[in-house]
Amino acid sequence: MTEDLKGDIARLERQEEILRFNRFDAATAWTLGGLLREIATGRGAAIAIDISLRDRILFHCVLDGTTTDNAEWIRRKRNTVLRLWHSSYLVGRRLAYSHRVQEEAHNLPLSDFATHGGGFPILVDGLGCVGAITVSGVPQRIDHAIVVDGVAHFLGVDLGDARLPE
Repeated sequence: MTEDLKGDIARLERQEEILRFNRFDAATAWTLGGLLREIATGRGAAIAIDISLRDRILFHCVLDGTTTDNAEWIRRKRNTVLRLWHSSYLVGRRLAYSHRVQEEAHNLPLSDFATHGGGFPILVDGLGCVGAITVSGVPQRIDHAIVVDGVAHFLGVDLGDARLPE
């Protein structure tokens, strides 16, 4: 288990290194959001999708089979990304590796933060984390993979060894 976590952490860190935007605006969010919707539909994944800057929502979509609870998960995962500037799944994997919980390690209350897969930072060269791309509805590793696959496709980046094993 420890080796699996170490491998996941290295891959997740690599994803954040290579999945960076030159710029990000409302048109980018709309195109990327549509792409994520296509990926989810193609995989039969009933998810909610949210793309937000720090101060506003740029894209939000729910697919058949989601519930109002998915919006709450999105809020909590997005909060984690915007607070720590890392994917919610990377934060969760690091916590699992260190045998710590989010309240102790980062003072993140469960009511407002979630360290489950599905939230990914919008990282812009020269600016850092300007927002979050977040999905919710399927198991956390799949939530994360949908976001990362969509961003990689949008950016024309081959994930290679940074892809998480299924």
